[in-house]
Amino acid sequence: MNQRVRLVVPEAPSPQAVAVTETRVVAKGGIRLGVLDNSKGNADYLLRFIVDGVKALLPVASVVSLRKDSVSLPAPGAILDQLAAESDYVITAMAD
Repeated sequence: MNQRVRLVVPEAPSPQAVAVTETRVVAKGGIRLGVLDNSKGNADYLLRFIVDGVKALLPVASVVSLRKDSVSLPAPGAILDQLAAESDYVITAMAD
């Protein structure tokens, strides 16, 4: 009996490189760091650990830390707008 097995690998193709169209200018006083907590358990501890590591490596002028109300819902537009306006870089993480 001759049986065939068909394997399907569910991997998306590698994204092609995209040219950078905009560069953010970082103030001389350091970067403005944004933090988005997704409200999962222990995410705040993980994010604090990451922020401390960034501060040890780079000058950080300010940190704006915001938290989503729900794990399962996307961040509201107001939170994303505030992070975009007040941050040069944003860190987000999930934890448990």
